[in-house]
Amino acid sequence: MQSCPTKDPEDLHLSPKRLEEAYAILGREVEKGKIMGCTVGISRNGELLEARAFGRSSIEGTSPVVPDTIFLIASLTKPFTSTAAMMLVERGLIRLDDPVCSIVPEFGDGGPRDRILVRHLLTHTSGLPDQLPDNTELRSHHATLDEFLLKIYRTPLLFEPGTSFSYQSCGMAMLMDIVQRVSGTPLAEFMLREIFEPLGMSDSSLGVNWSKSEKVSQVNLPAGSFQYGGADASDWNWNSQYLWSLAYPWGGMFSTQADLLRFLNVFLDRGTLGDRRVLSPQTAQAMTNNQVVKLLQIPKDVAYKNPWGFGWQLKAPFNSVFGDLNSSSTFGHWGATGTLYWADPETSLACVVLTNQPFEESGAILGRFSNAVAGSIAANP
Repeated sequence: MQSCPTKDPEDLHLSPKRLEEAYAILGREVEKGKIMGCTVGISRNGELLEARAFGRSSIEGTSPVVPDTIFLIASLTKPFTSTAAMMLVERGLIRLDDPVCSIVPEFGDGGPRDRILVRHLLTHTSGLPDQLPDNTELRSHHATLDEFLLKIYRTPLLFEPGTSFSYQSCGMAMLMDIVQRVSGTPLAEFMLREIFEPLGMSDSSLGVNWSKSEKVSQVNLPAGSFQYGGADASDWNWNSQYLWSLAYPWGGMFSTQADLLRFLNVFLDRGTLGDRRVLSPQTAQAMTNNQVVKLLQIPKDVAYKNPWGFGWQLKAPFNSVFGDLNSSSTFGHWGATGTLYWADPETSLACVVLTNQPFEESGAILGRFSNAVAGSIAANP
């Protein structure tokens, strides 16, 4: 994948007119105040279009968003945490069907928790909840990740492992625990050494890189309380020093549109970026293929509505977060801070759009934008 020069849309068999219409969707929403600011990166066959940027990066100030503005990407972190775990799998250090308690003995309970496998964590089928019941209290008291883990070890399950689907951040915390125990390295360091540096993702970090903090956009928090901590929770919300430093594996990563395009293209190119291989072809394929459907104890209608690979969300029949026009092979993720990335293997099109507007306000806008990007394809190259 080239980092420069950028290509004209026609070179990638994309319609310049349609792309401008797509960018205009975001531009209008920024002008209307629906989105504070955003950046967009698009590539096809590993070739980049010129990045776009709109709006501002600070709530009170006028600092503009620029193409290399760094965003708190929220749950776009999860595929990175999952990739770290899958690296251990392909190196023969763990198995997908290893019980989690065989690696983390404190997690076991002599009951259903003992039946949670590594593959259940990667596919959101473990029965663990998304967030802990006392998540707000933990964050408001500036809990450490170890304190979160101790709570997760004993939080009640929602269902018997492998029998249903429920999106869960707690599973990502357990994957962090596994990676750290098996590799002997903190997850933030593991990601830096094994993913960010090999891929040239120089503006990416799990937990903020304070030497680049002036490039980080704030999240446009609502004035009152909401589940992630609004402006009235200034010492533990998305813009707080505490959360920027926490390096939490379910949502604490910082990155740019350019870095995230590099990551997406690894999976479009079977584990490689240019001449650098970071995953085996088999690993990249397994992570982007539907794994939930293979768990035969899950009811067929539940599996149908929730297609997931290992860490990657796949395009679902009733979820247009990746747009309505991309193929069923499309993989990606969305983040609660207003972030989205996806890639369609059938068209080799990849898209990153990072906003600083919480997803509950920007989600429909990003779905319309994804439709317009997919609709810009003029021909197969």
